[in-house]
Amino acid sequence: MDKLLIRGGRTLHGEVLISGAKNATLPELCAALLTADPVHLTNVPRLKDVSTMLALIRNMGVEVEQGADASVHINASPLSKPEAPYELVKTMRASVLALGPLLARFGHATVSLPGGCAIGSRPVDQHIKGLQAMGAEITVEHGYMLAKLPEGQTRLRGAHITTDMVTVTGTENLLMAAALADGETVLENAAQEPEVVDLAEMLIKMGAKIEGHGSHRIRIQGVDRLHGCTHQVVADRIEAGTFLCAVAATGGEALLRHGRADHLDAVIDKLREAGVTVTAEEAGLRVISPGAPQLKAQSFRTTEYPGFPTDMQAQFMALNCVAQGASKVTETIFENRFMHVNELVRLGAPIQIDGKIAITSGPTKLSGATVMATDLRASASLVIAGLVAEGETLVDRIYHLDRGYDQMEAKLRGIGADIERVK
Repeated sequence: MDKLLIRGGRTLHGEVLISGAKNATLPELCAALLTADPVHLTNVPRLKDVSTMLALIRNMGVEVEQGADASVHINASPLSKPEAPYELVKTMRASVLALGPLLARFGHATVSLPGGCAIGSRPVDQHIKGLQAMGAEITVEHGYMLAKLPEGQTRLRGAHITTDMVTVTGTENLLMAAALADGETVLENAAQEPEVVDLAEMLIKMGAKIEGHGSHRIRIQGVDRLHGCTHQVVADRIEAGTFLCAVAATGGEALLRHGRADHLDAVIDKLREAGVTVTAEEAGLRVISPGAPQLKAQSFRTTEYPGFPTDMQAQFMALNCVAQGASKVTETIFENRFMHVNELVRLGAPIQIDGKIAITSGPTKLSGATVMATDLRASASLVIAGLVAEGETLVDRIYHLDRGYDQMEAKLRGIGADIERVK
């Protein structure tokens, strides 16, 4: 099992290329299942989750070609098996995104209940509720969702759907299904994330009729068929945010090429309040920091986009631990997303947990130790802490990191970090 060995204490300088967004790529690979025409995606990140999704759709009979230039060519014309088996779904929750497209195009689908990071309950009941409102018959048996259209019904039917909570994958699944439904579908309480907007833009290129994406209400007029397209995956805002926090903590200056300020308003506002300079340039985001001991710790509360993202909570907490003053971090999205705290404490971070609130006080001089990654973003927080800790930090279980970051250690090495992957 691979580990990351980090020797801390170096400032970071240079340029980082921000890869395509994992959370846009995965639904867009599933969107390619909606048509028998070829679909060409560019700016596709090299991630474990992407490999898993490609294996999943190949298993259905889809033809997939990966280019050396971060492109993927998908031909779902020969798709013969609209199924997502447990063996391929168990490591990645996003596999549930195959349900809507398969049901919309073929009228039936069998999809295993998903797995993924152990960061709390992320039920798929909103996906099922929405598809049932569109006329689908769905039962859950032996760990599988069995979905089909009623006898005599050839297409899903448009519906007015209000989800009980804001759910990104739920919005995406229903958005894809509605694109081929009969009549109009209105999604209320829809997720507004940039990845949802990027998926909608791809579907529009394929011939879908969609309005309101990026707002709480999305209106979809179903069409008879969708055609192929070429689409560039949007840059990964969470990867960009992670590198912002890394440079902020270590000190230095870096250009995050393709990073977008308009996708990271809440994080950038907190970094600026902390004393970090972040500016938007034509090429991306530039970050300049004097280093964490001269920064001021920031309190924040995670919430749905455009609020502070839960996927940036752990990384910013690592920064808070080595910045001046106390901070209060409130996690409102997932009930089990403080698992990185015990590992940060092993490095010397003073963190107290009270229910959904984590309190830090600093500045603290972290010291290197062996730590264990528990989920994707926890891994990133431990890497940031290791970059500023004295001595050597060994991060174990980095397969979590490989699920969501494209060659993170190589990119960090390119801007001056002393970090290597070891067996």
